[in-house]
Amino acid sequence: MKTALVLGLLLLPATALAQQSFQCPALPANSDLQWEQRVDREFIACKAVTQDGRQVLNVMLTTKDPDISLTRPLRAEEGMFSGKELYWYRPDLAGRNFPDAESRRITVIKLAKNHYAQVWINAGSAEELGSLQSLAQQLDVNETSAILLSAGR
Repeated sequence: MKTALVLGLLLLPATALAQQSFQCPALPANSDLQWEQRVDREFIACKAVTQDGRQVLNVMLTTKDPDISLTRPLRAEEGMFSGKELYWYRPDLAGRNFPDAESRRITVIKLAKNHYAQVWINAGSAEELGSLQSLAQQLDVNETSAILLSAGR
């Protein structure tokens, strides 16, 4: 009986998160994108997918610092995400040349103590990159983040 109680208490945060009415932040109606989502105890991942199945925008909310090295030489544009100012960075692809590498971006935003958003864009062109950066600027993750933080405690 005690073992069942202990196991139940250990699983409580994950169960609480799964039972929350979690949804990725609202996408603009004219975006023609849909979210694919994954919920875990320590993160929430939202992947915006085009109608042909291409992942173009990814947002991961996490309680752990992603610890990604975003160095000044890779800095690209300034922007906003969920009310926070940021810099977009070209991803460090270790010297490899990938298709559309110039239109990919990544950033990490510290939203609060032990609370981060990692955002990356896999655009197919410079025009699509600008459009996805503009879309990312419109996203509000505050409500989704509150669910993650409350479930992890």
